[in-house]
Amino acid sequence: MKKILFALLTLACGGAQAVTLEELQQRFSSQPVVRADFTQQREIKGMTRPLKSSGAMLIAQDKGLWWHQSAPFPLTLVLDDRRMVQVMNDQPPQVVTADSNPQMFQFNHLLRALFQADRKVLEQNFALNLTDLGNQQWRLVLTPITSPLDKLFNTITLNGGEFLAGIALDDRQGDRTTIVLSNQRIAPRVLSDDEKKRFDF
Repeated sequence: MKKILFALLTLACGGAQAVTLEELQQRFSSQPVVRADFTQQREIKGMTRPLKSSGAMLIAQDKGLWWHQSAPFPLTLVLDDRRMVQVMNDQPPQVVTADSNPQMFQFNHLLRALFQADRKVLEQNFALNLTDLGNQQWRLVLTPITSPLDKLFNTITLNGGEFLAGIALDDRQGDRTTIVLSNQRIAPRVLSDDEKKRFDF
Protein backbone atom coordinates (compact mmCIF):
# COMPACT_ATOMS: atom_id res chain seq x y z
CA MET A 1 0.00 0.00 0.00
CA LYS A 2 2.84 2.39 0.90
CA LYS A 3 4.48 1.72 -2.46
CA ILE A 4 1.24 2.53 -4.29
CA LEU A 5 0.80 5.78 -2.32
CA PHE A 6 4.43 6.75 -2.98
CA ALA A 7 3.98 6.09 -6.70
CA LEU A 8 0.81 8.20 -6.80
CA LEU A 9 2.52 11.06 -4.94
CA THR A 10 5.47 10.91 -7.32
CA LEU A 11 3.15 11.11 -10.32
CA ALA A 12 1.23 13.99 -8.75
CA CYS A 13 4.41 15.94 -8.01
CA GLY A 14 5.75 15.26 -11.48
CA GLY A 15 2.54 16.50 -13.06
CA ALA A 16 2.69 19.68 -10.99
CA GLN A 17 6.09 20.75 -12.29
CA ALA A 18 5.99 24.04 -14.14
CA VAL A 19 6.69 24.09 -17.87
CA THR A 20 10.10 25.64 -18.55
CA LEU A 21 11.70 27.11 -21.66
CA GLU A 22 14.15 24.21 -21.70
CA GLU A 23 11.27 21.75 -21.69
CA LEU A 24 9.49 23.61 -24.48
CA GLN A 25 12.58 23.60 -26.66
CA GLN A 26 13.15 19.90 -25.97
CA ARG A 27 9.51 19.19 -26.76
CA PHE A 28 9.68 20.98 -30.10
CA SER A 29 13.14 19.70 -31.03
CA SER A 30 11.85 16.15 -30.63
CA GLN A 31 9.39 16.85 -33.46
CA PRO A 32 11.49 16.77 -36.67
CA VAL A 33 8.41 17.36 -38.83
CA VAL A 34 5.14 19.08 -37.89
CA ARG A 35 2.20 19.50 -40.23
CA ALA A 36 -0.79 21.67 -39.34
CA ASP A 37 -3.70 23.68 -40.65
CA PHE A 38 -3.98 27.37 -39.84
CA THR A 39 -6.45 30.21 -39.74
CA GLN A 40 -5.26 33.79 -39.55
CA GLN A 41 -7.21 36.87 -38.59
CA ARG A 42 -5.83 40.38 -38.87
CA GLU A 43 -7.58 43.28 -37.19
CA ILE A 44 -6.42 46.52 -38.79
CA LYS A 45 -7.02 49.85 -37.12
CA GLY A 46 -9.67 51.79 -39.02
CA MET A 47 -11.17 48.73 -40.72
CA THR A 48 -14.52 47.44 -39.48
CA ARG A 49 -13.98 43.84 -40.58
CA PRO A 50 -10.91 41.71 -39.90
CA LEU A 51 -8.99 40.12 -42.77
CA LYS A 52 -9.19 36.34 -42.63
CA SER A 53 -7.09 33.69 -44.35
CA SER A 54 -6.50 29.97 -44.00
CA GLY A 55 -4.29 27.20 -45.29
CA ALA A 56 -1.69 24.64 -44.27
CA MET A 57 1.85 24.74 -42.91
CA LEU A 58 4.76 22.35 -42.69
CA ILE A 59 7.89 22.83 -40.61
CA ALA A 60 10.87 20.51 -40.92
CA GLN A 61 13.99 21.01 -38.82
CA ASP A 62 16.35 20.25 -41.71
CA LYS A 63 14.40 22.19 -44.35
CA GLY A 64 12.58 25.16 -42.87
CA LEU A 65 9.02 26.45 -42.88
CA TRP A 66 6.53 26.00 -45.72
CA TRP A 67 3.41 28.17 -45.36
CA HIS A 68 0.63 27.83 -47.93
CA GLN A 69 -2.38 30.12 -47.81
CA SER A 70 -5.27 28.70 -49.84
CA ALA A 71 -7.94 31.33 -49.05
CA PRO A 72 -8.83 34.06 -49.89
CA PHE A 73 -6.15 33.63 -52.61
CA PRO A 74 -3.18 31.29 -53.11
CA LEU A 75 0.07 32.41 -51.49
CA THR A 76 3.10 30.31 -50.59
CA LEU A 77 6.03 31.24 -48.36
CA VAL A 78 9.16 29.14 -47.88
CA LEU A 79 11.63 30.14 -45.17
CA ASP A 80 14.98 28.48 -44.63
CA ASP A 81 18.43 29.47 -43.32
CA ARG A 82 19.41 31.16 -46.58
CA ARG A 83 16.34 32.84 -48.00
CA MET A 84 12.64 33.61 -47.99
CA VAL A 85 10.67 32.73 -51.12
CA GLN A 86 7.19 34.10 -51.82
CA VAL A 87 4.95 32.82 -54.61
CA MET A 88 1.60 34.52 -55.26
CA ASN A 89 -0.86 32.96 -57.70
CA ASP A 90 1.10 32.02 -60.85
CA GLN A 91 3.64 34.81 -60.62
CA PRO A 92 7.41 34.11 -60.60
CA PRO A 93 8.87 33.45 -57.12
CA GLN A 94 10.20 36.46 -55.22
CA VAL A 95 13.38 35.60 -53.32
CA VAL A 96 14.73 37.56 -50.35
CA THR A 97 18.19 36.83 -48.91
CA ALA A 98 20.23 38.31 -46.06
CA ASP A 99 22.20 40.33 -48.61
CA SER A 100 19.24 41.71 -50.53
CA ASN A 101 17.07 42.62 -47.52
CA PRO A 102 18.74 42.17 -44.09
CA GLN A 103 15.71 43.41 -42.11
CA MET A 104 13.27 41.07 -43.84
CA PHE A 105 15.71 38.18 -43.47
CA GLN A 106 16.00 38.87 -39.75
CA PHE A 107 12.21 38.64 -39.49
CA ASN A 108 12.34 35.39 -41.49
CA HIS A 109 14.84 34.00 -38.96
CA LEU A 110 12.56 35.11 -36.14
CA LEU A 111 9.51 33.38 -37.62
CA ARG A 112 11.32 30.05 -37.67
CA ALA A 113 12.47 30.62 -34.09
CA LEU A 114 8.86 31.20 -33.01
CA PHE A 115 7.63 27.98 -34.56
CA GLN A 116 10.52 25.96 -33.13
CA ALA A 117 10.74 27.72 -29.73
CA ASP A 118 14.42 28.40 -30.38
CA ARG A 119 15.42 29.65 -26.95
CA LYS A 120 18.72 31.21 -28.04
CA VAL A 121 17.16 33.36 -30.78
CA LEU A 122 14.19 34.31 -28.60
CA GLU A 123 16.36 35.36 -25.65
CA GLN A 124 18.53 37.50 -27.93
CA ASN A 125 15.53 39.49 -29.15
CA PHE A 126 12.92 39.45 -26.40
CA ALA A 127 12.20 39.65 -22.71
CA LEU A 128 10.41 36.35 -22.05
CA ASN A 129 7.49 35.72 -19.71
CA LEU A 130 6.43 32.06 -19.61
CA THR A 131 3.25 31.09 -17.76
CA ASP A 132 2.30 27.50 -16.94
CA LEU A 133 -1.48 27.25 -17.47
CA GLY A 134 -1.74 23.69 -16.12
CA ASN A 135 -2.36 20.40 -17.92
CA GLN A 136 0.86 20.97 -19.91
CA GLN A 137 -0.63 24.12 -21.44
CA TRP A 138 1.50 27.27 -21.53
CA ARG A 139 1.66 30.86 -22.68
CA LEU A 140 4.87 32.68 -23.64
CA VAL A 141 4.76 36.47 -23.95
CA LEU A 142 7.66 38.01 -25.89
CA THR A 143 8.45 41.72 -25.46
CA PRO A 144 10.97 42.99 -28.04
CA ILE A 145 14.27 44.36 -26.72
CA THR A 146 16.14 44.79 -30.02
CA SER A 147 15.63 47.02 -33.05
CA PRO A 148 13.75 46.94 -35.40
CA LEU A 149 11.47 44.50 -33.56
CA ASP A 150 10.81 46.98 -30.74
CA LYS A 151 9.66 49.49 -33.38
CA LEU A 152 7.28 46.96 -34.94
CA PHE A 153 5.69 45.03 -32.06
CA ASN A 154 4.44 45.65 -28.54
CA THR A 155 4.31 41.94 -27.80
CA ILE A 156 4.20 38.56 -29.51
CA THR A 157 2.32 35.88 -27.59
CA LEU A 158 2.70 32.14 -28.17
CA ASN A 159 0.45 29.52 -26.62
CA GLY A 160 0.12 25.77 -26.84
CA GLY A 161 0.66 22.42 -25.21
CA GLU A 162 2.38 19.51 -26.88
CA PHE A 163 2.40 21.66 -30.03
CA LEU A 164 2.41 25.37 -30.73
CA ALA A 165 -1.30 26.22 -31.02
CA GLY A 166 -1.43 29.96 -31.51
CA ILE A 167 0.51 33.16 -32.18
CA ALA A 168 -0.78 36.68 -31.48
CA LEU A 169 1.08 39.69 -32.88
CA ASP A 170 0.28 43.04 -31.24
CA ASP A 171 1.98 45.69 -33.34
CA ARG A 172 2.87 49.32 -32.75
CA GLN A 173 0.31 50.62 -35.26
CA GLY A 174 -2.57 49.25 -33.22
CA ASP A 175 -3.16 46.25 -35.48
CA ARG A 176 -3.44 42.69 -34.18
CA THR A 177 -2.81 39.41 -35.99
CA THR A 178 -3.94 36.09 -34.55
CA ILE A 179 -2.84 32.74 -35.99
CA VAL A 180 -4.53 29.55 -34.78
CA LEU A 181 -2.92 26.20 -35.61
CA SER A 182 -4.95 22.99 -35.60
CA ASN A 183 -4.83 19.35 -36.69
CA GLN A 184 -1.10 19.08 -35.86
CA ARG A 185 0.53 15.87 -37.08
CA ILE A 186 4.08 14.56 -36.59
CA ALA A 187 3.75 11.22 -38.38
CA PRO A 188 5.46 10.28 -40.54
CA ARG A 189 8.62 11.73 -38.96
CA VAL A 190 10.29 12.21 -42.34
CA LEU A 191 9.16 14.24 -45.34
CA SER A 192 7.53 12.51 -48.28
CA ASP A 193 8.97 13.13 -51.76
CA ASP A 194 6.08 15.49 -52.46
CA GLU A 195 6.75 17.46 -49.26
CA LYS A 196 10.46 17.77 -50.09
CA LYS A 197 9.56 19.35 -53.43
CA ARG A 198 7.73 22.14 -51.64
CA PHE A 199 11.10 23.53 -50.53
CA ASP A 200 12.68 23.39 -54.01
CA PHE A 201 12.97 26.78 -55.72
